[in-house]
Amino acid sequence: MSGEATREAAPARRIRAIRNIGIMAHIDAGKTTLSERFLFAAGRTHKMGEVHDGLAVMDWMDLERERGITITSAVSTFDWAGHEIHLIDTPGHVDFTVEVERSLRVLDGAVVVFDAVNGVEPQSETVWRQADRYRVPRVALANKMDRVGADFEETLRSMRRHFPDHRSAAVQRPLGVGSEFSGLEDLVTRRTITFADDDDPRAFVVTPGLSPAGEDARRELLETLADVDDAAATALLEDADLDPAAMSAAVRRGTLSGRFVALLCGSALRNKGVPQVLDAVCEWLPSPLDVPAPHGVDPAGVDVEVPPPSDEAPLVALAFKVSLLDELRRFVFLRVYSGRIAEGDEIWNASQGKKERVSRILLMHASQKRRMPMLGAGQIFAVMGLKDTKTGDTLTRPGHGLVLERISAYEPVISAAIEARNLSDRELLLEALARIADEDPSFRFGENPDTGQLLISGMGELHLEIVAERLKREFRLEVRTGEPQVLLRETLTAEARGEGRFERSFEDEEVFGQASVAVAPLPRGTGFRFTLSPEARALPFVRGETLEMAAAGAREAAETGVLEGHPLQDVEVTLTGATWREGASRPFAYKIAVADAVRDAATRAGPVILQPIMRTEVVLPSEYLGEVLGSLDRRRGSVLDVSDRGSAVKVVEGEAPLRRMFGYATELRSLTQGRAVFTMRFDRFDQAA
Repeated sequence: MSGEATREAAPARRIRAIRNIGIMAHIDAGKTTLSERFLFAAGRTHKMGEVHDGLAVMDWMDLERERGITITSAVSTFDWAGHEIHLIDTPGHVDFTVEVERSLRVLDGAVVVFDAVNGVEPQSETVWRQADRYRVPRVALANKMDRVGADFEETLRSMRRHFPDHRSAAVQRPLGVGSEFSGLEDLVTRRTITFADDDDPRAFVVTPGLSPAGEDARRELLETLADVDDAAATALLEDADLDPAAMSAAVRRGTLSGRFVALLCGSALRNKGVPQVLDAVCEWLPSPLDVPAPHGVDPAGVDVEVPPPSDEAPLVALAFKVSLLDELRRFVFLRVYSGRIAEGDEIWNASQGKKERVSRILLMHASQKRRMPMLGAGQIFAVMGLKDTKTGDTLTRPGHGLVLERISAYEPVISAAIEARNLSDRELLLEALARIADEDPSFRFGENPDTGQLLISGMGELHLEIVAERLKREFRLEVRTGEPQVLLRETLTAEARGEGRFERSFEDEEVFGQASVAVAPLPRGTGFRFTLSPEARALPFVRGETLEMAAAGAREAAETGVLEGHPLQDVEVTLTGATWREGASRPFAYKIAVADAVRDAATRAGPVILQPIMRTEVVLPSEYLGEVLGSLDRRRGSVLDVSDRGSAVKVVEGEAPLRRMFGYATELRSLTQGRAVFTMRFDRFDQAA
């Protein structure tokens, strides 16, 4: 650490040495394998678990080990080079994007892993955009450099094409490629690293100096840094050099600014380049002291300053994940921004206005736990005893009402009927589904009001498949599921006005409410918005409970739609007027009146059905291009781009309605003799062509 850090007080030094990082990538890029190598290199495990053998520590669920994919984000804590690293390994499959989202919310930095054969792939692009949303600094790794077809330079070009808002540059130069990948040149420190043992990531030999090609690559790094860092720009203008310490400092400044991304190289499976990635994490990614404080508001909605990271400051923590572990006991994962939490503490759930008590504090290592008496600012850990706290809730000291920005919610796009094989198990099934929904914010369940069927809803077919498997394994419930159905939405295409009136007599008491509204379409993805016109805002009774009831009525009407009962979205409802009758008007009457007014207006505002539109990517041998384009056209898909990846591979990017894409992976395997790779992710709700 720097000389400044050594002069800091011990608590500040502890926080400055923390790195809260996540590993993110497209499915099968090697995230979990890299995590396993981190743990082994740091001495946290004494045997490397392999994903393909079903022995990965970070993939601790039986389902993860059997399928070879990450389903739930796993947290582990270990030490490296005097730093305390809290590592979150996130899923790569699009159906579990919400796991990535809520992890990014509490991370300070990230390692983005690319497959050096394929470069930037669809889900890696998705997680990159998510990291942009939360302003998470990152470094990148071109993994699988040992594979045939690996191309470090093409991976860098792919990053530059897909992410032009970031300046990306190599900080290492690979020595050899494929089976000849034997080492790398560290451009920052001017050292050559040769790998000594394929079975041990800690075995490598360091020699000083770079080759002439390495010096040329270092100059290119300086030129890229000059675009984002003043010291690098000055050195370039003066035709000077930066020594290793100054170059590393420039890389760190550029990374922390969010404008620069360093690209490293390695092969996690072959144990090559792993310690160097950990060194980059410690050197260039931020500590909790290096990132802006999260956004907070008081109970009145006024922005308030979140205390800086300090054990002595008032407690501010975010619950970012709920997990059922150890025979389905409830664990809540927290990121503490300031203050500290001790066993037995009474804390305040500011999001819900409830007191909770912490019974145990645990540092996590996937599903393994180490009990701690107290943990503090900057750390990520799990607690037990919180009965009501949900994902996205803010925890503070009792009576302190600061609330952090909530974690983004994802709306399900697919549903399926589910039932217990034994009718007597229905109540147990409902309880189990409630516990899974408590853990997974993107999962919903409920009864279809028309058929009485129990429906489960999620982000894709795999998501619902995993839920059904968990019910069988963890809750020991035999269930049957129906064919998946696409969830639809409704929206409006024109502006319209409507009026609603509620007038009833209850036990000789008159109740009255009248309201008028205007509805208008909003851009796709905006959601639902309720506002007041200047005339309505001037009405003295449109305050407090009456206003809350009016807003609730508008949302209630939007939830049930006007065409087929699907939720209305991308719509603005403006309350334009209301009438108050002295002695008869009640707040709840305005809820009913506004709901009726919204329905009245919406029926005349050109309502239409929206369906999930998916972004698709097919990577295929060139000789099958015609068949694949024809298959997408038959499914009402639109081709957005066809590009080359090498001389014999085509990449087809497009979009298609989800309801047309069921079974496409099977069709594609048949068309291409299993030689094509297909990925799909939700893009938006829209009218299908």
